[in-house]
Amino acid sequence: MKDNIDLMKLMQQNFARLSKGQKLIAEYIMENYDKAAFMTAAKLGETVGVSESTVVRFADTLGYNGYRELQNELQEVIKNKLTTVQRISLVDDYSNKENLLKKVFKKDMSNINKTIDEIDYEIFQEAVNEILNSEKVYVLGLRSSSFLAGYLGFYLNFILENVTVVTAGPSDIFEQLLKVTNKDIVIGISYPRYSTRTLEALNYVKRKGCKVIGITDSLISPAAQISDITLLASSNMVSFVDSLVAPMSLINALVIAIGMEKKDDITKYFESLEDIWKKHSVYNSNNKNKGNIKNR
Repeated sequence: MKDNIDLMKLMQQNFARLSKGQKLIAEYIMENYDKAAFMTAAKLGETVGVSESTVVRFADTLGYNGYRELQNELQEVIKNKLTTVQRISLVDDYSNKENLLKKVFKKDMSNINKTIDEIDYEIFQEAVNEILNSEKVYVLGLRSSSFLAGYLGFYLNFILENVTVVTAGPSDIFEQLLKVTNKDIVIGISYPRYSTRTLEALNYVKRKGCKVIGITDSLISPAAQISDITLLASSNMVSFVDSLVAPMSLINALVIAIGMEKKDDITKYFESLEDIWKKHSVYNSNNKNKGNIKNR
């Protein structure tokens, strides 16, 4: 069996000698390895537009003992995700500066569409209800996910009374989670390469009897294995960064759904806030240049 850390390199190194059909398979896997990992040889062939036998020969060409062995390697790639160095080696497709902007936008759109297609409304509503019925809400996210956690916590604080954003700071995350009880809910946000600290913290609150809502990219991600409720949002981007557009859209939907359940309360709250914002000039109210595009 090939070492899974070399799988993507194997496809690149052998790309020139692949047949036309096999090149289509390689391109599809590099762009959609999370999907390909769970496709049969027949399904992958159908998706790409080649025969099942072409898929099997593709695996043989790369040195695998059949398609099943290659598929196992792909599933390991998903579990461990690619290192930053491996991701950089895969960004040749973005070397054309003229196409880069469109390709990144299209990939973000693809992630949103995939998230829409795969979202389970009943699970989503279950998450909303759990958040509304909990005494306290903790939002946990580290590293790149800290921005998502901060955004979610910022808006939940307008709607709910007891919201705490747990992220790297002066105090250790375990200290911030010390008072968690089984009446609370922890929303854990975890995206590749899955912060070990986040996973340790989620296991910690689980041991305290607290329910966990996981926002992550796959049902086989480490965070999904820990969570009681899992909300999926795709983040695929063949680059050294992840696409967090779909996770942000999911978070927007979550905030709005919770807000609509407490519409009367937040209406009064925002009326009071508007007075405060106006009194303390929180927002710029200078409209002298309104409509004058040149002065914007």
